[in-house]
Amino acid sequence: MPHIAPSKQDSPATAFERLLNILNTLRLECPWDRKQTMESLRHLTIEETYELADAILDKDLNEVKKELGDIMMHLVFYARIAEENDDFTIVDVLNSVCDKLISRHPHIYGDVEVANEEDVKRNWEQLKLKEGNKSVLAGVPGSLPALVKAYRIQDKARGVGFDWEDKSQVWEKVEEELREFKEELNISENKPIDKEKAENEFGDLLFSLINYARFLDINPENALEKTNKKFIHRFTHLENRAKELGKNLHDMTLEEMDVYWNEAKGV
Repeated sequence: MPHIAPSKQDSPATAFERLLNILNTLRLECPWDRKQTMESLRHLTIEETYELADAILDKDLNEVKKELGDIMMHLVFYARIAEENDDFTIVDVLNSVCDKLISRHPHIYGDVEVANEEDVKRNWEQLKLKEGNKSVLAGVPGSLPALVKAYRIQDKARGVGFDWEDKSQVWEKVEEELREFKEELNISENKPIDKEKAENEFGDLLFSLINYARFLDINPENALEKTNKKFIHRFTHLENRAKELGKNLHDMTLEEMDVYWNEAKGV
């Protein structure tokens, strides 16, 4: 019987081996686990990753621990499937990432000198190009959500020195894009809106705002998600207060709803 009981004296290696043993057993004996493929696990892994992201934003460390475990299990699962097909093993996976970390940190494992974090990032991107990447931006996944992708694109470009010199220049760009967006809306002239052009200008405006957030060391994805959570909390409070009073939101005026919305700010 494989080691399946935990112990407080377990080393990281022992705990990791325990996970491998359990996963291997499930793969052999559980009908659901036997049926899984990399493709069938993919959407579940994405879901687990978002659950981890939620737990981090909520600062719920117990949930962070649980979600990290779920993701770790998925990673081991993929490696197990690959091993069954004679593609690679979990040892190959771990050695591969270790080799990459050593190669990408010549200031630690070699004789390269760096002055700060920016030097490290520049070296990282240059090493990736030497390893065969055709573009600095090649490492940005195409399926990333657009807001996250914009932030990563800008950060990657910054890593090779393609960036604004000062945040005031970035803010000027924000104001320029805002003017162009307003002009495209033709608000003062009361003309029909060219939706495609307005969409393009709005995209430029968002991109410049994300860039400015980066200069302030604000992660725009985190900032927007915190606002989403705040809105959900306040709107749910509004719905609950309406139910308590036997009212329907559709029948309430904005002034009435504002009372409970503002009330939610103190809850």
